[in-house]
This record gives sequence, structure tokens and C-alpha cells, in this order.
Amino acid sequence: MDIKFSHRLSYRQARLTVLVGFVLGTLLSLIQIGIDYASEDASINREIHSLIEISHNPASRIAYNIDAELAQELTRGLLHSPAIIRAQLIDNNGMVLADVDRPRKESSYRPLSDFMFGANRQFEDRLYLTHMPSESLGVLRLDVDTYTFGNRFLHRAVITLLNGFARSLILTGLLLGLFYVMLTQPLVRIIRELSTHDTRNASSKRLKCPPGHEHDEIGVLVNVANQQFENMETEIQQRRHAEDRLTEYLGQLEDIVSARTTELKASNLQLSQSNQELEAAKMTALGMAQSRAAFLANMSHEIRTPLNGLLGMIALSLDSPLNAEQRQQLSIAHDSGKVLVELLNDILDLSKFDAGQLELESIPFDLGSLVEDTANLLSQNAAPSVELTCLIEPQFPAQIIGDPTRVRQIISNLLSNALKFTRFGRVDVRVGMHEGDVRIEVCDTGIGIAQEAQVKIFQPFTQAGAGITRQFGGTGLGLALTHNLCEAMSGRLSISSEAGFGSQFCADLPLSAHTPAVDLAPLAGDVIVITGASSGLAELLNTLLPGWGLTPRCYTLDDNLYGLAPDLLITDCPECLFNLRPAIKAPILLVTAYGNFMPSAEVAAFAPLQQQARPLSRTALYQILQRTLRIGADTALDFVQLESAPLAFRARILLVEDNPVNQLVAKGMLGKLGCEVIVAAHGGEALKLLEEHRFDMVLMDCNMPVMDGYEASRQIRRSGRWPELPIVALTANALSEERERCRAAGMNDYLAKPFRREELNALLDLWVPITTSL
Repeated sequence: MDIKFSHRLSYRQARLTVLVGFVLGTLLSLIQIGIDYASEDASINREIHSLIEISHNPASRIAYNIDAELAQELTRGLLHSPAIIRAQLIDNNGMVLADVDRPRKESSYRPLSDFMFGANRQFEDRLYLTHMPSESLGVLRLDVDTYTFGNRFLHRAVITLLNGFARSLILTGLLLGLFYVMLTQPLVRIIRELSTHDTRNASSKRLKCPPGHEHDEIGVLVNVANQQFENMETEIQQRRHAEDRLTEYLGQLEDIVSARTTELKASNLQLSQSNQELEAAKMTALGMAQSRAAFLANMSHEIRTPLNGLLGMIALSLDSPLNAEQRQQLSIAHDSGKVLVELLNDILDLSKFDAGQLELESIPFDLGSLVEDTANLLSQNAAPSVELTCLIEPQFPAQIIGDPTRVRQIISNLLSNALKFTRFGRVDVRVGMHEGDVRIEVCDTGIGIAQEAQVKIFQPFTQAGAGITRQFGGTGLGLALTHNLCEAMSGRLSISSEAGFGSQFCADLPLSAHTPAVDLAPLAGDVIVITGASSGLAELLNTLLPGWGLTPRCYTLDDNLYGLAPDLLITDCPECLFNLRPAIKAPILLVTAYGNFMPSAEVAAFAPLQQQARPLSRTALYQILQRTLRIGADTALDFVQLESAPLAFRARILLVEDNPVNQLVAKGMLGKLGCEVIVAAHGGEALKLLEEHRFDMVLMDCNMPVMDGYEASRQIRRSGRWPELPIVALTANALSEERERCRAAGMNDYLAKPFRREELNALLDLWVPITTSL
């Protein structure tokens, strides 16, 4: 095996050594040249000054005698010096006695010489007699060309560098030879022996150590290699013995395999029988799953139908004149019914998770409005001393892409949980963007959750403790469902809580923005806020109003408010009105808890005054500010009259429903929304009514005698006479398969029973957005 010359260690070591020596030699040569340069530069001045000292006395006498001929001879004599190119002798009257010069030498090295020493130098010597040193007789002026000195210096510098290079080359050759003899040659000999060494032959000779290297690194290398060869020979012998034993074991293994083959044939027969049994069990399980799905669908339909009638009739009754005791009883019944609906939804959703049938939509929706609407609906569950606030970032997107139904469930479950366990303080719903995801936080000042209980609260039918269930109620399904929904959306639900100090639930959902935030028209005016120091109302107004061009001034109840003249006063303290109204004449916006509105007589006494229930939505707040600040503080405005204007006709609705109770509920809700309702008991009757009247929308029940809603919808679409007529399914089946079945039949939308007036109103806004005349 031969090694290239440039790859040998001797060459590489010599190269590195010479490189270091060359660099050091060059540095030393440069230092020597630098010293020589300084010496040469000083010698120029010394030589010229010596020449001036020699010429001083003759020049002084010539200037004293004003002898031009001698002056000419003196200056010509000075030109004999190779460095002087011009000499002038001038007397004390400024008359030039002699001025001689000669051209300077030209050379290719002159630019370098001029750069180092300067192109020329001028010297002047004041002439005087020794016995009259203070009296000047004239000036001897010399122009010196430094090239003579520079040329001499450059030749010495070149010789110095060449000597350094020569020494480096000689050192290279010497080191290369020494390293080759001391290192490369013995290593090459060892490599050749290794390449021809046969480790399988036990009688092969051991490596020989090169002479003179028995005790250095090469000798150690040879000894280690020989030791490794011995170990390899030992290992080869052991492997040969192992191969012999393995041959014996293979013979025994063949006998064992023959016996095992017989056993496997018997096992395969048993396995075939087990597979048949498993297939039968699988078919039984599939049948049970189908039966379970059918049971859930029937249970949903059977429970939701009476619940729809129950909640609808209670809601209609609550809108009629009632005394306080009757209203309280009906409100309790209505809330209990809604709890049943939420429990039913949670059970159905958990069953979908277990069956892997949960499907998520991906449509644009307004998350801010959804949060505010959900909080508004749940505000009736808040204790009177609990302040519920929705805090949405001002630059949060107007619409995002996702499943609004499932997001509403997440918000509703977290908010219901916070309101249930909070009796005093605040409950805040915060919405914003965090690292590209949507973050929904629900913070409360309730009882909190102990650290050891936080591990199990996301499990179904589990609460923090048995005492929680007895004291506050609940099934423990809400947080488990919320946790599953967040994971289904590829999000994360986290909790931060401490017993006795409230809780904070945070849902991070990867929902992308669809429409950026809308910039509303700026407002102008003076707004004063009177509330507590840690009030959620103050935080809400300080977040929203600066983006609308307003700077609210916040005061507490103990501040002196006399002398203020704002355009609008906002407060959440009804008791403060008695002290405020004599001092402040501006319109007042009173924000109160759900169900705590002041009586009409007291409202009239503090007019102009408007009441809004917590939580205060962004849209309602902007409309109030826009209307109030545009009208002005000097105009008396009756807000109650503005809100109680009679409803205009909105639409003619065909209600196809066989259940009399559900007919009354839907008809009553639609009537309060300004709609004319015509009822059909089944699909056949609905087709006849469509021939006789013009309708703006059809609310179609799915399960009816004579002709069900699916068939009726298919016939309406097949006729082609009403292609733009919206058909909305009314069904008690809340499973996702039902929605797809309704769409396949030609229906445009879907509303599950029991439904609320707000949901019905949203459907009208979507499908009948413009007021229609009879």
C-alpha cells in the first residue's frame, strides 16, 4: 500500500513546521526591514546636516563678501552629492547669489521610494559669522532627492527577504528528510506488514518493530497490534467451537420443529373456529351499535318533542302579564327545562365521541357576537352580586372559520360552570388571538378547584368532589364534553385554579381568520363612567371606547362629581342615581344584572335614562353611544319609547306541524317576531296551501302522518315552482345524520327542538332579511 506524498505525515508535519517558520521568519525580516527603514530615514537628515555644517562657514563668508562667482562654485560643489538636486545661496537682502540644479533620476522603484521617504526634502541654513552670530548674512537652501537613500534601502530589504525565503526552503528540506526517516518510513513498513498479515492463520508471524523505535509511539503501536492479533486468533478459535456446537443444535432443532408442526396444525384448526366465533360476535356488536344509534335518535325525538312544547309555552307565558310569584315559578320551570335540554345535548355528543361520529363544520362566523349572545342567554343564571363581562380584543377578526355550534357549546359549558360556582365577584369571558390561535378564557372568582381534583374534572360524570354535586348540582358532563370538543378541533383546554381563589379555563383553538376587524365610524363626546375600582364595566369601556374615538373618564362612588357636564353618564349603580341626577343633567346608561331593571316610574324620574342588562355587548354599546352623542345632552330622549315601538310586518310563514302544542309554541313565537303564520297539519296540506298563497318561508316538521316533511320537501323541489322558497326543517332528532337527510330532501336549513325565540329570529334574519309587505 503506497501513500501519496502530499498525504504523508512527514510532509504534513514539515509543511506545518515550515509554514510556522516561514511566518515567523517573514515577521522577523519585516521587523528588521522596519528598523532599517527608520535608520535610513534618520541617516538622510544626518548626512544632509553634515554637508550643511561643512558648507556653513564658506557660504557665510561668500554671503558676507557678496561674491557671486564663489557662490556659484560652492553650489556646484554641493550638487556633487547624489542626493542634492538643487542648491541656492541668498544674501540677507533676498538677492540670489547662486542657484544651480540638476534633474532627478527616474526609476520604476521611484514611486515606492517616494511613498516611503517622500519625493524630496528641503533644508535651510541661516548664514552668520562666528563673531557675529546674531546678524544674519543670508540663507543656504538645499533641495534633497530621497531616491538615492530609498533605492539603497529597497535593495537591502530585498536581500533580507530573499535570505529569509532561502532559510525557509533549506529548513523545509531538512525537516522533510528528518520526518521521513523518523516517522514516515517506519510507519510505511508497518502498514505493508499489516496489509500482508493473515489473521486467520495462527502460525503467521507477528509484526516487527522498526529499529530504534522500540520505546516510542511506533513501538507501542506495534505491541498493541500484536496483542490485538492474538485476541483475534483466540476469538476465531472460540467461534469455530461455537459453530461445531451449533451444528449439533440444528440437528436437534429439526426434530423439535417436526413436533411443533404437528401441534400448530391442531392450533390452526382451533384458531379457525375462534375466528368464526369472533365474526359472529362482530356482527352482534354492529347490530347493537345500530340499535343504539336508533335508540338515541328515538330518544332524542321523543324527549325533544314534549320539551319543545313545554319550553315554548312557558316562554310565551312569561311574555304575558304575570304577578311576581307566577313569573318566578314559570322562570324556574323554564330554567329547569333548559337544563334538561343541555343534559340531553351533552349525552348525545358524548355518545358521538364514543362512536367516532362527531363531524365538524368549517364555515365563517362571528365569534365575538356568538360569545356575547351566549353570555346574554346565560346571564339569567348569574347571581345578582356577580358581574358578567365579555372582553373581546378590539382588533379581533370580524369572522373566523370553524364550527359555530361546537364553539358555542364550549363557551356555554365553560360559562355555565363559572356562573354555577360563583356567588360573588366577577365572571369574565375574554376572547383574543394568541400565537396564531383563538384563545377563549373564562375567569371567575368562585370557589376554585383543588390541585388534586383538577386531574379528574375532565372525565365524564365526574366532579371535583361529592359535596360539589350535593351543594351545586350538575352531572359532570360539561367539562368532559368541552375537553373532547377542544381535542376534536385540534385545540387544547387548560385550567389554572386554586381552592378558594377562583378558576381560569383557557381554550386554545386553531381557528383561522376569515374577515378582519371592522373599523367603526369614530364618535365624539365626553363620556363619564361611575363604577367600582375593580369593575368589569370600567375595563370593558377602557378597552372599547378609545378605538371609537372616545376617552372615558372613570370615577368611583366616593369622588366629587359636582360641576361635571358630560354628554353621557354610564354607571352600574342604581343607588347612585339619586345623588347624580340633581348634579348631572346628561343622559344616563344604567347597566344592571339580569332581571334587576328599575320600574318604569323610577325610570321616568331619572329620564333621560336607558337600562341595559349585563353583559353589555359591543353592538348595543356602540348604537347607544352613536344615538346619544348625536342627539346631544340637551335633548330629552325617552329610551323606553324608542324600544317599545310596535313590530312591523315581517313575513308570511307556512308552519307544517302535526303536534298541536308545537303549533301553538311556534305560532306564538313567530307572532311576536312580526310574522303571519298559516298552519298545515301534514305535508299534503302544505302543498295545497302553497298552491293557494304566497309564503316567504316554510317551517317543516319531519315526522308527520299522511305525508312526512321529507317527502313534502322533495315534491316542492321537484315541482320547480318555488325554487327560491326557503324550507327549514323542524325536528326533534339532533343527530348529524338527520341534518344530512334533511339537506338531501331539499331543505335549506335545520332547527332542532326545542328551539328558542332567538334561534328562530336568527333564521328569519338569514332567510327573510328584508321586510315583506302583504
